[in-house]
Amino acid sequence: MKKYFKILAVLALAFGVSACKCSSDKQEDAAAATEQSEVMESEITIPAEPVFEIITSLGTIKVKLYEDTPLHRDNFVKLARSGYFNGMLFHRVINGFMIQGGDPLSKDESQREMWGTGGPGYTIPAEILPNHSHKKGALAAARRGDAANPARESSGSQFYLVQDEGNCAQLDGAYTVFGETLEGLDVIDKIAAVDRDRRDRPNTPVRIVSVKLAE
Repeated sequence: MKKYFKILAVLALAFGVSACKCSSDKQEDAAAATEQSEVMESEITIPAEPVFEIITSLGTIKVKLYEDTPLHRDNFVKLARSGYFNGMLFHRVINGFMIQGGDPLSKDESQREMWGTGGPGYTIPAEILPNHSHKKGALAAARRGDAANPARESSGSQFYLVQDEGNCAQLDGAYTVFGETLEGLDVIDKIAAVDRDRRDRPNTPVRIVSVKLAE
C-alpha cells in the first residue's frame, strides 16, 4: 500500500456578523463569533516518496525523494512547491562527476563570483544513511566542508545529481543522499558535458525552468 504524508496549511476563518436585539439573532451572532476563532487545516496529501520533475533548459529529470530522509524530503517539497528553484542555474558541472544547482544567487549574473555560496539562510541536519549510495542519478545535498561544518549539515537548497558513480563513490558516508533519478539520466549526461569555465560554470547557462510534483 502506498504511504502518504500531509502538509498542513493553517487558515484562519473570519466571518462578518450582524447585530440584532432578538435572542435568536444573538445566538447566531455568538455562533458566528465562535467560528471567527476557529482554525481550519488545509491538508495537502503527498506520497511518502514523492516524485518531482526537474524541468531544465536541456530536458527533464524525474527524481524520487526517499521516505527515510524526511528532513531533506520535506524541505525539497516545500521549496519546490513555492517555486523557489525556478530560474536557478546548474552553476557547477563536472563531466565524469556530478552537476550541482539550487543556489538562488545563480539567478543574478552580477553575483557570478558568489555562485555556490547562496541558500535560504538555514541548513538541514545530516541524514547520512548506509543504504543510500552515490549511484548514477543519486540526488544529494551539497554542504560546506568538514572543517567548517563538522556535523556535515546540508545546504538548505543546494543539491547535486551524480553523473559518474565510480568517481562519486568517495562521497558515500559523507553527504546526505535523499533521492534518485527515475528518468533523465541522459539529461544529466547532457548537462555534465556542456562547455564550462575554469570554475566549472557552464559557458552557456543551463537553467532550471521549474520543479514540480509529477502527475
